[in-house]
Amino acid sequence: MPDLSPASPGPAQLRRDLREGDDPLLDNRRAIAALSIFSATVLGGIALFQVGLIKKLPDPPLPPFDAGAVNGSTEAYARFSTPDALLGMANAAATACLAGAGMQDRWRDTPWIPLSLAAKAAVDATVAAKLTLDQWTKFGKFSIWSLLAAAASISAFPLTLPEAKRALRML
Repeated sequence: MPDLSPASPGPAQLRRDLREGDDPLLDNRRAIAALSIFSATVLGGIALFQVGLIKKLPDPPLPPFDAGAVNGSTEAYARFSTPDALLGMANAAATACLAGAGMQDRWRDTPWIPLSLAAKAAVDATVAAKLTLDQWTKFGKFSIWSLLAAAASISAFPLTLPEAKRALRML
């Protein structure tokens, strides 16, 4: 795959930056990656249910929770003839990749990466909020698992803003 960044210092420097860098913006990127991986993991459990590998998702013993009704609904299979949790896992992986892409100061040399991440995170947070509202309006129930994944997506968005602001100044 071609390197799209100008004058890239290379994978050794990227490894050092990501693993040893101490910039607050890099800390935000790490948190975004962690939230995305958490979301993908939770969605993986839902996907196991949706493809029939597990028969029941556990719920808190409270009336508004019914993961089976929400995650097993017809709506959960309506996009691209694919269980929505599998699509959500791919989406979370894409967010993690954007968080991990580029050097510590990528906002300076490749501002399109942090700007893309911020735009994607804004869309993800909006979709997560809408899907959460839809759960309640359509079913009168929530899936604790979907709420966890949504909370991770919504929490990631504000973490993208400081780097995006710096990137905008470079344009």
